[in-house]
Amino acid sequence: MLLPVILPHRLAIGKPERLWDKAKSCVFDGVMMASGKINVNKADINLARAGEPAMPLDVMGLFFFAYRDFVGDADALLERQGFGRAHHRVLYFVNLRPGMPVADLLDILKITKQSLARVLRQLVDNGYVEQKTGETDRRQRLLYATEKGRGLFETLSATQTSRIESAIAALPPEGKRTVLRFFVGMVEPEDRGLLDRLKLTEEL
Repeated sequence: MLLPVILPHRLAIGKPERLWDKAKSCVFDGVMMASGKINVNKADINLARAGEPAMPLDVMGLFFFAYRDFVGDADALLERQGFGRAHHRVLYFVNLRPGMPVADLLDILKITKQSLARVLRQLVDNGYVEQKTGETDRRQRLLYATEKGRGLFETLSATQTSRIESAIAALPPEGKRTVLRFFVGMVEPEDRGLLDRLKLTEEL
């Protein structure tokens, strides 16, 4: 069976075992491939093997373009602030759940402590996020968006919200629920409870 090789950015959200090192060789359909070398016959990519369903290339492609334009709306503003998408993700979850412990954020983003520490330090030093000690557990570091952080998040979210609302408005009445179910279905089963705790599935 063909196993698609996915090489996401090192700060991409996902399971750690899926974060492949671009510098290393990888196995594709049982064959060792060197990094940067294309060994796939393009004529074969759309052909399903006997007894196997065709790959959903249309969904993959549309997913790519939708995500590209969705994040692109905020990228230019982030760059002007000296930030990147990792900063945006932190701002999103800190605004979504004020008082989120650093440990929870690490579990959600699936990035290293060093990477998160660097991103948080920049957000704290620039006045977008503040850290407080937990009242019951003094070892906890709780994260809150400042007024400046809330303002930046609202600005970053404005065009993204408009894009989502326009797309959903063009769907049938049950369209939004179908979209939400699709995204939930793409999430690893062990993380479904996390979606509920973050109140991301309330409209299902």
